[in-house]
Amino acid sequence: MSEDVNGADLVLNRVSKQYRAGKVIINEISGRFRPGEATLLYGPNGSGKTTFLRLLSVNTFPSSGEIHYGEIDIHRHPYRYLNHVGLVHDEESLPQHLSATELLEWVLRSRELWSDGSEERIDHLLNHLELDEESRQDEIGTYSTGMRKKAQIAAAFITEPPVLILDEPLRGLDKTATVKVVELLQQAVGRGGILLMASHSRQVSEELFNRVLTFPLSGSELPSGP
Repeated sequence: MSEDVNGADLVLNRVSKQYRAGKVIINEISGRFRPGEATLLYGPNGSGKTTFLRLLSVNTFPSSGEIHYGEIDIHRHPYRYLNHVGLVHDEESLPQHLSATELLEWVLRSRELWSDGSEERIDHLLNHLELDEESRQDEIGTYSTGMRKKAQIAAAFITEPPVLILDEPLRGLDKTATVKVVELLQQAVGRGGILLMASHSRQVSEELFNRVLTFPLSGSELPSGP
């Protein structure tokens, strides 16, 4: 069962990432992300957005510095931290032989969140994303690009996590699906969630975001929100 970290900040303390000598991607960045704060990470490919999100989602380790979620050092205790996180990676990696329904059940059970109302909750979320009832029972490996993206987004949102880390979540979605996902984002932030979303273009109205980080980052302190 997830530990209680309601109201926790996600805090970076002098975090750097260097893949090889002379190539520093993130350079001693400090700052924090607060509950109810939606942050857009904006910039061209290769500017460091994905590396930054990989650090925050424990898909890579910092060369130096630390990141904490509440009292959790996320790289020392990744499983404790990831229990509170919903992820959408730019490079999709879904289990091809599960259906969308089975995937969401697996996510809930793996976090010990399965309950009598879980099946209804899964149906409600997939209905919202307009993944039709027949397709949601098929293997993900048979899905179109847009359907796979919907399944990936549903897996990120099904636990109503307090932290959402999303790398290009709207890529491959049509206008209607984009509107549906934006509604989910607004609801998550309204519940007091921390939202970090990277985008190569400004696909979503910045009215959703109260903070924009422009990459490549400059300086040692993250720009603060309003």
